[in-house]
Amino acid sequence: MVISFVTMDIFSFVGIAILCYLLIYIVLLSFLDRDLGLAWAEKLGKSIGSLKGKVIWITGASSGIGEAIAVTLSKHGARIVISARREYELERVKSRCLDEGKGKSDDIFVLPMDVTNLESHQACFDKVIAEFGQLDILVNNAGRSQRANWEEIETQVDQEMFNLNVLSVISLTRVAVRYFMAREEGGGHVAVTSSVAGLFGVPFSGSYTGAKHAIHGYFDSLRMEKMHHGLTVSILCPGPVLTNFLSESFTAKPGEKYGVATSSSDRRMTADRCGYLCCVALANSLREVWVALPPVLPVAYMARYFPNFTWMIGGYVGSKYMLKLRDSQSTVKS
Repeated sequence: MVISFVTMDIFSFVGIAILCYLLIYIVLLSFLDRDLGLAWAEKLGKSIGSLKGKVIWITGASSGIGEAIAVTLSKHGARIVISARREYELERVKSRCLDEGKGKSDDIFVLPMDVTNLESHQACFDKVIAEFGQLDILVNNAGRSQRANWEEIETQVDQEMFNLNVLSVISLTRVAVRYFMAREEGGGHVAVTSSVAGLFGVPFSGSYTGAKHAIHGYFDSLRMEKMHHGLTVSILCPGPVLTNFLSESFTAKPGEKYGVATSSSDRRMTADRCGYLCCVALANSLREVWVALPPVLPVAYMARYFPNFTWMIGGYVGSKYMLKLRDSQSTVKS
């Protein structure tokens, strides 16, 4: 009987401790713009300067988060490869890196590429090795979002979304992983820009949400498979960021762009802040990071770990509120 009471007391203590931990976690997330692991790394972890001299390849680097990552890395002495379809925009980003980052021109390699052309990946990778002699980190950042009613999405849009946001990512990553696994020193680091839409179901973005969930599946599998081979796998999950992503988003119809511009008055994290935090994650080899302004971050946490409670709340506030939380508007353009 005494043993039973002692056991109950221990379990009660553990239960109360876990509950307190969760409450503290949720309260802190209501004030932070990044998860606690990333916040700890930002304050007490390795500095981005630890990436000085590393060769880092960023796709989707012609604007938004990719551009911000490139500029931040350049400021801290990394040697970077910047890729996207528009060479003139890449040259603009390079100029910005040189102006703000005060880096050397020889440390920035402009490599135009269409990531959906899977047959070109090995050739582009070979150009990176020919230019710098090595690759240390691949950052898969290219991608597009979506706004559409679920039932109106044409299958061709799903295919185009997966070609860009999933298949191109895993194809280029496989080229990089083969290279890392073949090196005598092993190691290597691959990262991908996912989204909070990869953590839970997001309304009015069916194809995009599906693609980001697929990314998590692929990269979580890769991490588990290579955990004893020295390969670092990072998944970066931003919430709403002030970029041109909304105007460029897929809709329900092939070849159509959403065409709605974001406003500086919208409640979004700046691309520069998001890029900086992504670089902190890279410097500290973090497995998964969540980056968003409140209240998106605590909402994401509740949706991921307390789905039943989230369904209750979601039934009360409605899906249109979730869209307004993302886009500072309440309707999907038809």
